[in-house]
Amino acid sequence: MDTMCGEAPTVRSATAVADAREATRVFLEALGQPAVDPEAADTIVLVVSELVTNALRHGGGSYTLRLTAHPELIEVAVDDPSPRAPHMRIPDLKDGTGGFGWGMVNHLAHSTNVTHRPSGGKTVAALLARQPG
Repeated sequence: MDTMCGEAPTVRSATAVADAREATRVFLEALGQPAVDPEAADTIVLVVSELVTNALRHGGGSYTLRLTAHPELIEVAVDDPSPRAPHMRIPDLKDGTGGFGWGMVNHLAHSTNVTHRPSGGKTVAALLARQPG
């Protein structure tokens, strides 16, 4: 399978992040060969969780999640209505309430990209390996 796409609906709910994680696991399990290694799948789900959390917290409270499978990579893309791009922050070590996510995503992903949409808002995307590396 060269490319497979999936999209989660735009969501505003208390379970939005959990729903995004579950939709990602279902997507990954449905892929044909090459399959996604379980360790890589956990990393992909973690990145989805972080990007969706950021979209809800900092991006206007709604998001659209798109997952695309490529032969060696999975692309995670999250749209939100805010034009404000994520940025590195100094982590809050006292309360542990923020500043860790974008750095973690950049560390785990093969690459990241932020694209501002002409209609407003942005897409934050990350490419992640199907196999641990």
